[in-house]
Amino acid sequence: MRYRRSDISEELEVIVKALEEAEEGLSIEEIKEAVGVDIELRTLQRRLEKLREGGMVEVSGKTRSTVYRLIAPRKRNYDQENLFPDIPLSKEGREILRAVSEPFNFRHPVGYNPEFLTSYRPNTDCYLTQKDRDKLAELGKTNSLDQPAGTYAKEILQRLLIDLSWNSSRLEGNTYSLLDTQRLISEGKMADNKTAAEAQMILNHKDAIEFIIEATEEIGFNYYTLTNIHAMLSNNLLADSAASGRLRTFGVGITNSVFTPLGMPQLIEEMFRVILLKAKEITDPFEQAFFIMVQLPYLQPFDDVNKRVSRLAANIPLNRRNLAPLAFVDVPDSLYVQGLLGVYELNRVELFKDVFMWAYERSALRYAAIRQSLGEPDTFRLQYRENIRSLVAEIISRSMTKEEAVNAVQKAANNLPRSVQARFVEVVETELLSLHEGNYARYKVKPSEYSAWRKKWGQ
Repeated sequence: MRYRRSDISEELEVIVKALEEAEEGLSIEEIKEAVGVDIELRTLQRRLEKLREGGMVEVSGKTRSTVYRLIAPRKRNYDQENLFPDIPLSKEGREILRAVSEPFNFRHPVGYNPEFLTSYRPNTDCYLTQKDRDKLAELGKTNSLDQPAGTYAKEILQRLLIDLSWNSSRLEGNTYSLLDTQRLISEGKMADNKTAAEAQMILNHKDAIEFIIEATEEIGFNYYTLTNIHAMLSNNLLADSAASGRLRTFGVGITNSVFTPLGMPQLIEEMFRVILLKAKEITDPFEQAFFIMVQLPYLQPFDDVNKRVSRLAANIPLNRRNLAPLAFVDVPDSLYVQGLLGVYELNRVELFKDVFMWAYERSALRYAAIRQSLGEPDTFRLQYRENIRSLVAEIISRSMTKEEAVNAVQKAANNLPRSVQARFVEVVETELLSLHEGNYARYKVKPSEYSAWRKKWGQ
């Protein structure tokens, strides 16, 4: 039975379904017959051209012998959560993941929804449940809770500068390794075969993190703080240098999203100030952190670098309370982006919250000195225990420099499945940065070997 549909996305949907069932492809007449939609041939041609431009359909033959074929049979990625087995996703999070994993052409274009922000009532409406907040508070406990604001971050500053600078930059596609980042921040040495922009991004993070920690008593969710964090993070990275620390005055788009941010400068500034006012009123530090991570990227108040500003600003309330920082340890960049797409396109936070909760637990574990109740072994480290141990032992016994170690780690990672290479590199480099006189014996190296390596490592 034929029926009429006016929605373009639905027409594209049924065309793809028809092509899925024909591995050898179909002519335009066969597609018209198969879809069961009352659609003119010229309109159908336009729909097929849209699918071709979107990289979903290939065309072969000419005129009457033209055949349309899916480049690969389209499968709805309803099991995408299996790509992240270590990250527990809620039912709602999985729903959002499926929705934002749909091909670009099948997602409905949307614009900025002011009500998503204005309807939020601080301390009445919460993205995080009380159970969530209690869990995060327990995870974030440190031995400095009763000390002056900012004490804990200052105690771990050198490690935090490296971890947060590297992880936040990594989420933007930066290819510096953890060891490269350590050398750049501690020694000012740029990595070979990396761009100047990547080094600038990391050094900008260092400056912004130091600003947040050193000025703990003077900053907060206000215009001065957020614009200056943006100025530091965007320094020497924007085409217009005057745009650093300045609110956006033109429209922008979001790559790989059907969301179009607000374009009117007056409304951008108005909504930016609303974000700051509401964030300031929130009493729970974790709700404050997550609120700014949701609403700031959604508004896109700056020309660029909005997500980076939100990630560092999320640490302001944690630093004030001497809670463990949020350094985005091990967070997959793809899942982070998909969580934000749920915010952009659906105004739903559940997937992004799943990522936030997991990310904070990983970060808290990184900085906790003793957490007996959270001492579950890392399954990845267990699986690759021998690979990690033998490689670290080799680096120490051969007295490798940091540059030599970077190459050795990457070479070893290349022998592993592609899906685990990046994680392996991070784990080994983290082990190397964590070595000291009280723990190197587990790698079965002699004191003389460790001493010789440490002397070379520090050069």
